[in-house]
Amino acid sequence: MAGAQFLHGVEVVEITDGPRPIRVVRSSVIGIVGTAPDADAARFPLNTPVLIAGSRSEAAYLDTSATGTRLGTLPNAVDLILDQVGAAVVVIRVEEGANEAETLANVIGGVGVDDAYEGVHALMAAQSVLGLKPRILIAPGFTGKRPTGVIGHGAITGGNGGTDGTFALAFTGGAGSGAAGTFTVAGGALTAITITSPGEYTVAPSFDFSASAGLTGATATATLGPAANPVVAELLGIAERLKAVIIADGPNTTDAAAIAYGEDWGSARIYLVDPFVKVQRGTAIVNEPASSAVAGLIAKTDNDRGFWHSPSNQTINGIIGTARAIDFTMGDPNSRANLLNEANVATIIREDGYRLWGNRTLSSDARFAFLSVRRTMDIINESILAAHLWAVDRNITKTYIDDVEESVNAFIRGLIAQGAVLGGRCWADPDLNSAASIAEGKVWFNVDITPPYPAEHIIFRSKIVNDYLEDIV
Repeated sequence: MAGAQFLHGVEVVEITDGPRPIRVVRSSVIGIVGTAPDADAARFPLNTPVLIAGSRSEAAYLDTSATGTRLGTLPNAVDLILDQVGAAVVVIRVEEGANEAETLANVIGGVGVDDAYEGVHALMAAQSVLGLKPRILIAPGFTGKRPTGVIGHGAITGGNGGTDGTFALAFTGGAGSGAAGTFTVAGGALTAITITSPGEYTVAPSFDFSASAGLTGATATATLGPAANPVVAELLGIAERLKAVIIADGPNTTDAAAIAYGEDWGSARIYLVDPFVKVQRGTAIVNEPASSAVAGLIAKTDNDRGFWHSPSNQTINGIIGTARAIDFTMGDPNSRANLLNEANVATIIREDGYRLWGNRTLSSDARFAFLSVRRTMDIINESILAAHLWAVDRNITKTYIDDVEESVNAFIRGLIAQGAVLGGRCWADPDLNSAASIAEGKVWFNVDITPPYPAEHIIFRSKIVNDYLEDIV
């Protein structure tokens, strides 16, 4: 302790109390998952986060063949991102399977040998491996399908003699794969069936209850129907942990199909775009998922205007059209673009170039209907969290509380000056910060933020008047 020992001279004691500056976390890091069979395996190992720092020379290693034909989903998708902006892109390359089902399973991934992340889960390792946290997640070519799968079951015939418990459900026959579920035996009879993964089928499989020893006579019929996209379903939990958004491709078929796709979800972390875009590749014009172009556009908007701005009504580079015509007339509520937007589906219009058109997520919470609001709150919350490592395990004193309050309030003042928020403040909660709470090492701060909202609907009221006739005489 300073002053506890004898000293004949001058001593300087450094005081580390006081507010700390808060830096905004990176908002525009894109995480992409896909295939690239001709990639340089040393530079892009499977299921490993690899950074492309806005460089086409780095991206070139995703396609090392001399044929000029790019294989897999990653080479063209990354190229479309870089057409928009030199973004930081975290690439997860997965193995292309012998068929579509195997490839899809590789994309979905999970946790493999030695607890290694695989598929979309490898995005969780980006912070540890690269020091970057992806905030915009895409898997072009894998998020557009709304498959027909096992979504339920018919009447249950109970069976008899089974061992009580919950068991893995097996499926036999049918045409397709990927379904999973459990069934429950109680009192020696089948009582419940739960489908955990619908898979993809054209002919329904049969349930197999043989995992429960002694259960006989139990039957139920598998029910097929449209199921939510399995890659988006897997990405959603990852997006919630990373405080990221998913740019999902629509089915690229009809407006009705795109709207039905959107109804599968109720999350503010999903931004749905339909249809695909037309791109010139060599001498051919091909349709490609729009999600990579939109992810690049969001990164560009972040860099040029700020993370609090909507990417809607911004021009998309590198495309020459849309896979199906999207009519748009300003002020026409019955245009195809407006009908899609009304159903929370973003689209692309041709109006002084090709523009992203749509502000809304698939949120069931009206507070986060706008993509820009969801992302603004994420970036602010994450910035506050990241900047307060210093505050953990310090003694809770009046000075400590003042320092934390001022750190956050200074940060908010800076955001207000930039136009990132309209107002806000931080204060210690006098009710929650009881003696008992502080004695447990808990201290509570409230943060109020008012984000800006995009001017989605501008109304001019026009009428005929005779007031100006007198000007002509």
